[in-house]
Amino acid sequence: MSEAALGGQFVFPGTSLSVNRMGYGAMQLAGPGVFGPPKDVDGAIAVLREAVAAGVNHIDTSDFYGPHVTNQIIRKALHPYPQGLVIVTKVGAVRPADGSWQPAIAPTELAAAVEENLLNLGLEALEIVNYRHMGSGHGPAEGSIAEQIGALADLQRKGLIRHVGVSNVTATQISEAQSITNIVCVQNLYNLANRDDEALVGDLNRRGIAYVPFFPLGGFTPLQSSRLSSVAAALGATPMQVALAWLLQRSPNILLIPGTSSAAHLRENLAGAKLTLLPTSLTELDLIAAEIPVTH
Repeated sequence: MSEAALGGQFVFPGTSLSVNRMGYGAMQLAGPGVFGPPKDVDGAIAVLREAVAAGVNHIDTSDFYGPHVTNQIIRKALHPYPQGLVIVTKVGAVRPADGSWQPAIAPTELAAAVEENLLNLGLEALEIVNYRHMGSGHGPAEGSIAEQIGALADLQRKGLIRHVGVSNVTATQISEAQSITNIVCVQNLYNLANRDDEALVGDLNRRGIAYVPFFPLGGFTPLQSSRLSSVAAALGATPMQVALAWLLQRSPNILLIPGTSSAAHLRENLAGAKLTLLPTSLTELDLIAAEIPVTH
């Protein structure tokens, strides 16, 4: 697909990194509950290769997916990596044997996580590392993140990390992080139904910082809306394609990372970048946020 067909391009601030706005999230390549290996490793490899062949050059991952599994699959599928591929990972959690998600935010834990990402991805330096603040689950909670961002900035000075981002954070935490090192992206929960970051998206756009919504399709509970289905039917598209197209039209700094382990769903997601939503459709879709209860 052409750059335009994948939503156009975005350059991360203060860098020469340019990516197509429609990317790919690798979380679903791990087993059920993002834990352990998938049933079909070869299928996961095929999905990654097809994504890159279609022009996707922004892959979101983490070594705590699996753990280790997703990064190892990415390495097996794509290493040596094609020129221009930007792999973005995140640190701040570990997965013990019970499959739970536990914070791992001490500087030593963050350094260990960076080393594990390097090892399993087969890289000498990580292009972008997001500090994933545990907050209140999938929603942010105030509290200083200076120690954690300072630890990543130290690893940046050592050449292990090239650029730093943040995830699941508030505007105050972004400002705190920005005072320590250049922040190139923010990854928060945002979609048609969850619009808590409405003002933040615009503010980051004015500053040239990428906003990367996680769960752009609703996450573990996919978006369900008769209004969304109606708009999609009128366009001859799927509801999920419309949800992705809405995000791309919402702001030029929004980068998408929808995840799937299915080649068919991958093609469906990528095709969503070609949709153009008219003002009447956008007005209709804006009503969804008031209709769907949001829980964090």
